[in-house]
Amino acid sequence: MRNRLLETIAPTAFVVMWSSAFIAGIIGVGAAPPMLVLFARFALAGAVLTLYAVAVRAKWPCGRELVHVLIAGLLMQMVQFGAFYTAMADHVSAAVISLVQGLNPVVIALFAGSVLGETVTRRQWAGFGIGGVGVGLAVVDQSHFSAIGVALCVAGLLGLSLGTVYQKRFVPHVDSRANTAVHVLVSAPVAGIFVLAGGDTHIGDPIRFTGSLIWMVAINAVACFLLLNAMLNRFDATRVGRLFFATPAVTAVLAWLLIAQPLRPLTIAGLGVGVLGMVLASRGGATASARRRLRPGGEPAATAVAHPVPR
Repeated sequence: MRNRLLETIAPTAFVVMWSSAFIAGIIGVGAAPPMLVLFARFALAGAVLTLYAVAVRAKWPCGRELVHVLIAGLLMQMVQFGAFYTAMADHVSAAVISLVQGLNPVVIALFAGSVLGETVTRRQWAGFGIGGVGVGLAVVDQSHFSAIGVALCVAGLLGLSLGTVYQKRFVPHVDSRANTAVHVLVSAPVAGIFVLAGGDTHIGDPIRFTGSLIWMVAINAVACFLLLNAMLNRFDATRVGRLFFATPAVTAVLAWLLIAQPLRPLTIAGLGVGVLGMVLASRGGATASARRRLRPGGEPAATAVAHPVPR
């Protein structure tokens, strides 16, 4: 009965929860500076995930292994979310950021070709190009378009993709529970430094700030993490990976319903083209053993099977 319930409800629940992270992020940066939101999120999520890792007696990395985990964590957490949250504050829509993040497996495939010795097929190159066109269509349709916002989205995508490849190159077998906690914990003080350097700690709307923070920690950082690992333990990784193809569209609908972000025809077309590129790029290329090497645990697991990291 439990397995049947998980198979029926879990995929839909996961897609909605994952997509909601972009909505919570936009609400948060609308109430407080993005780095302050990020610092609070990392600090709280780090405490919760550390307690969980201790409770389940996860094996913690140490020595040189720990150094590699720290570097991967800064790329995947601080660079990715620092760029994405700043882009949100620059009025880049949730749908566009979700679509850009969804191109992560394409970029991973490109990096993996040189770093992990994988073959990038013509179909994957085509998928990369088509996905880029989709992002371009969605971005052009935004009323608050800015080159800085687009550059931030690209920086966030590169942080996530480089961090994933780095981790699977140097520390592919770290316990996912401790790994995720370390990623968040090392990013919290860095975000705090940016808060102090910026000098802006004003919270314009404490209620919205607190509500978005609770959601990001409880749902996106913890519940998504647990549900993702439960699905990866019971389902084929490819099946779980396909769920991420739905997140840009679900994010766009949620943003339209909950925070009144417009859903224009060109944005819808861009989402469709972008998802097509993601699907093409996910097919073929890596060998089975290489795909196994690219499957991290915890938050990065989502990254490898098709897409980031609980937001």
